[in-house]
Amino acid sequence: MSNKRKKYSAQEKVRLLRLHLIEKEPVSDICDRQGLNPNVFYRWQKVFFENGAAAFDQPANERKDKRFRRLEDRNARLEAKLANKDEVIAEIMASHIALKKNLGEI
Repeated sequence: MSNKRKKYSAQEKVRLLRLHLIEKEPVSDICDRQGLNPNVFYRWQKVFFENGAAAFDQPANERKDKRFRRLEDRNARLEAKLANKDEVIAEIMASHIALKKNLGEI
């Protein structure tokens, strides 16, 4: 007989905790329905409350803002590089056409 464990995502854990904490559903009903040991549920709840302050931490938001600014800067640099390449291609095409005209191919 194999003992397969189900891996719950963070969103699923929060959803199950919400059922108990907000909708007042008994832990036993949730655990029976999910095939989950109540000790696991209470461990999730403990971790949830111990790490709850992280949701309100400013540094996490600042990291996202810094990452967003870095991505915007990178995007601007890449767009400038692409525009420069377009200009170079246009110059090469113009000189190519002028050369063809001089050689009488056009």
